[in-house]
Amino acid sequence: MISTRLTSLFDIKTPFVGAPMAYVSPPGFVSAISSAGSFGFLGAGNSTPEQLSETLQTIRANLGLQPNVPLPVGVGFITWILEKNNVSTDPRLTSVLEERVQAVWFAFGKDIGSYVRQVREHDSKRDHKTKVFVLVNSLEEALQATHEWGADVLVVQGNEAGGHGGATAPPVALLLTAVLASVPKDGPVILAAGGIATGAQIASMLTLGADGVVIGTRLLFTHESGYPSVKKEALVKAGLGSTARSTAFDQINRTVGWPTGIDGRGIANEIISDVNQGLSLEERLKRADEEKDKGSTSRLPVWAGAGVGLTNKILSVEEVVRELQEETVRALQKASQLLVH
Repeated sequence: MISTRLTSLFDIKTPFVGAPMAYVSPPGFVSAISSAGSFGFLGAGNSTPEQLSETLQTIRANLGLQPNVPLPVGVGFITWILEKNNVSTDPRLTSVLEERVQAVWFAFGKDIGSYVRQVREHDSKRDHKTKVFVLVNSLEEALQATHEWGADVLVVQGNEAGGHGGATAPPVALLLTAVLASVPKDGPVILAAGGIATGAQIASMLTLGADGVVIGTRLLFTHESGYPSVKKEALVKAGLGSTARSTAFDQINRTVGWPTGIDGRGIANEIISDVNQGLSLEERLKRADEEKDKGSTSRLPVWAGAGVGLTNKILSVEEVVRELQEETVRALQKASQLLVH
């Protein structure tokens, strides 16, 4: 049994939560994470209020919970997508809060504080209280989220993370150490994120002082994840050093709008080779489209963290959660043997 501020906050068994990964976190995936004793997050992406409500109701049904019972999952918002709506109260956020989720997660926006206030205002009129996670890529962001926005949980994301993150973020161990030294001890719960794929890594973050960690890519190696089979195959084949950070993945995906300073980490396939050859965006898009038409995956964007090479098999969510938990316990027990009484 591992007890941290994170496990106490949500009454869960594991010192880790699943990352909110938009478009690859179907209801069965999210509910399976929570059912296994961890805490699952749904990635909101560009979903409408109606789609979010329907998905959360499906998750509730999967977990066998009545409508008035708090839902033991969270929803992650890409904040700049919310900001495009330019309204004082975003209906997507309201629809999620009405489903009584236990947490919401905000990342990558200019005015995250305004959405934190919306959550607090909504909760002030009822007995259910929603925990607010804020993702940070720098010490400055961590201090702002703590002192200005009153975040309940800080997700300290290092540059090893798969998917989107700060292009100049330090490695997670360095950023975590700096945040822990600067944030009040009784302040927000602190989670480490970025390239964490084994129980030994989880244990190392806990011994540094984190209250828990976030698991992303490792959970994509599951039958329940929404990653297409061709992308899962790419994950399994990947080795150490097989990823890269670049804006090129979004360019090929034609997913524009990300704030300055945000890029993404994915499998370093021909997308990165084309960039390194100095090819124009027009030529790179042409090559990617041609390969897609042929059914080739050589220029397929595949988001993945730096720890992708530490895993090489597809399991169930339950098996991955159990394996990570057992590995973490063994690593902590082994570390404790270093102490001489």
